[in-house]
Amino acid sequence: MLTVVIILVCLIPCGLLLWRLSDVLAERNAWTRLADLSNGAAVAFDPKTVKDLPDPARRFFLYTFSEGASLHRNTVLTMTGELSLGRKDAPDYRPMQARQILAPPYGLVWRLKFGAISGSDVLLPETSWTRFWVFHLLPVVRVGRARDHQLSAFGRLIAESAFWAPAALLPGKDITWEPVDDQIARAICHFQGFEQSVEITVDPDGRPSHVVIDRWSNENPEHLFRRQPFGGTLSCFRDFDGVRLPTYVEGGNHFGTEDYFPFYKARILSVSFDATGPKSGAGSSAT
Repeated sequence: MLTVVIILVCLIPCGLLLWRLSDVLAERNAWTRLADLSNGAAVAFDPKTVKDLPDPARRFFLYTFSEGASLHRNTVLTMTGELSLGRKDAPDYRPMQARQILAPPYGLVWRLKFGAISGSDVLLPETSWTRFWVFHLLPVVRVGRARDHQLSAFGRLIAESAFWAPAALLPGKDITWEPVDDQIARAICHFQGFEQSVEITVDPDGRPSHVVIDRWSNENPEHLFRRQPFGGTLSCFRDFDGVRLPTYVEGGNHFGTEDYFPFYKARILSVSFDATGPKSGAGSSAT
């Protein structure tokens, strides 16, 4: 009996370590795959391509892209910030660090370190998952590989594309725009049977201030998947190779309702349009 106990004591940690290494390998493979899918020559921004869009959308793109700026197919970010472990009346924010690739419409990888917790959110064309570990050895969250999770992750991808990968929202066969009012325009995005709309509120100069989607989510008291508002506020814009992007974002579920509180606060440290590694952008703050 003692021998069996000793064997189990040895095997269980080894098994957990191999499981964790398998997750790390899956993250890396997903990152490489998204970089390959979104790899391609970037075309230059031509203001004529947005002249027929609703006025808020046109102003958004003219603010975001300098004429001739390269329209990159992916964005790589490094960030710090805070995540909430609590609720609106007691948010219990904790510091976080992350690195992320956005490769719309194909997917994203968000690698997170959050105190003793580490792991990733991943969206690929055919699947998605959320996997987090404590002390790199004990699994605490493992969800995904289901249509509901993938649709929710696709909503996040489109919302964050409006933050940090705006070239993905330029008009095309899978992207259409419609007006909401003189400050808000709505993009409707299609990919592999998924549809997600995103509303962008812009200032008179075209600077985006709010991004909102109706996200497929179960972040509600009933824990049922349904459409509900999800969004964020954008500030501290900087120029990265002719592309103006926010370097501070706060966001969360139930945006615009009394239940909203920003569980996610991100400060961007670097932006790169090369999936092999981040670089710092040049430019001045333009809050």
